[in-house]
Amino acid sequence: MFLLQPPKTVPKKGKLTREIPGTSEEERVSLRGDGGPKSLAIIEEVTKPKKPLFFVSSDDEKNNTWNIRPYARKGDNRAMDSVTNLIVKKVHISQEIPTCTRNYTVPAIVFSTKGYAGNHFHDFTDVLIPLFQTSRRFNGEVQFLITNHMSWWIDKFKPLLQRLTKYEIVDIDKKKEVLCFPSMTIGLKANKEFSINTSESSYSMMDFTKFLKNTYSLKRKFAVRLKKNKPRLLIISRSKTRRFINIQELVTMASSLGFQVVLEETSENLANVAKKVNSFDVLMGVHGAGLTNMVFLPENAAVVQIVGLGMEWISKVDFEIPAMDMNLKYLDNKISVNESSLIQKYPLEHQVLRDPPANVITPEEWVSYSKIYLDQQDVNIDVNRFRGTLLKALELLRS
Repeated sequence: MFLLQPPKTVPKKGKLTREIPGTSEEERVSLRGDGGPKSLAIIEEVTKPKKPLFFVSSDDEKNNTWNIRPYARKGDNRAMDSVTNLIVKKVHISQEIPTCTRNYTVPAIVFSTKGYAGNHFHDFTDVLIPLFQTSRRFNGEVQFLITNHMSWWIDKFKPLLQRLTKYEIVDIDKKKEVLCFPSMTIGLKANKEFSINTSESSYSMMDFTKFLKNTYSLKRKFAVRLKKNKPRLLIISRSKTRRFINIQELVTMASSLGFQVVLEETSENLANVAKKVNSFDVLMGVHGAGLTNMVFLPENAAVVQIVGLGMEWISKVDFEIPAMDMNLKYLDNKISVNESSLIQKYPLEHQVLRDPPANVITPEEWVSYSKIYLDQQDVNIDVNRFRGTLLKALELLRS
């Protein structure tokens, strides 16, 4: 059983606050009970399956109930269906609530590691970046409470999590105590895909990348000065989908332009990935999660995104805009129909080739879209045409 409420020794006066951005109830709720008659609580409800139940005590006569799935992808049922639905109930101060077994003097943040967590891109855009925005201001004096706890996910990002909180993370799906806190934020909010909307946050994406580089002790702050050194190009070579069909031609051409080329698909060890990517001046790849590692590039480095058929809208939102928010140079190469492997699967007059999606699709359309344009498509780059893109990258590194 859990119970979250402010320690009764805290003399400050306060009020209950509720913050749910957007139009959906299932995003985030912020609650505060600063002593006196108001309090905040969470207990484990005896149901099958068991679910955490949150209480906040107030002198307000209205007994409101809110449902929160603490994951930053509201409106996407495929993601949200796997996230535990947390129930938040406001009760009158006259009602009895459980006695605390432990009082905390720090606030709590509740979030889930379910949804799309485990996909490298979504780990950052749905969890880590929103968590950074929500928790950084506490300078480590904050307790993380996780539902849908996945130990491998915690282990992967432990260095980052340990810099955001000084305390051991609590798995609220298993805890049997009654824990009490002065305030709580249930759920996270992403206000920009793989980035931070500075009009809604006191932090920027540059703040986040600086935080990452400090966490992993990355040495290179700026990209190479071309007059002194040979530029290093990391090509992300995917092995299953969105592969480079003529990868050796690309490597040969890039080397002829003066690049020191390394070809690989990044590993799972994030500390090693961070140090490796930070040693490069240009990161190149077909649209995909591997480009997420641009967060470790030195400032003024370049990102080159290969944009497959039907990927223009998602490439812009997921990586083009974020790259510029990170103070990186950005280039892309939009392939032609003849450079897509889809030409071998569909006739030229087929809608898949003739009229690929140009705008954002709905979550309901995602399955059919991704099956064709993301899962079935490899690229056979026109090396002569692409040569100009890499020459432009060299020019940007000189500027």
